[in-house]
Amino acid sequence: MSTESPRTFETAISELETCVRRLDGGELELEDALDVFEKGIELQSECQELLDSSERRITELSATAAGPRETPAKPSSEEGH
Repeated sequence: MSTESPRTFETAISELETCVRRLDGGELELEDALDVFEKGIELQSECQELLDSSERRITELSATAAGPRETPAKPSSEEGH
């Protein structure tokens, strides 16, 4: 079992930026570049999961703060006949 705490979004994005800089530098051997690229893909996925989770949380909090919404009454189909 891992004792590491989960990475924060800020840490993950910083590590992803480092991967991008290393790849853009063009000085990595092919195998090293593939390893860095693979790590970058994992970090990108992790960042996306963190963003999705945050978005769900914001949606839930917003719905709770807004309270129950009343739906407008549907017009009766008998009106106007």
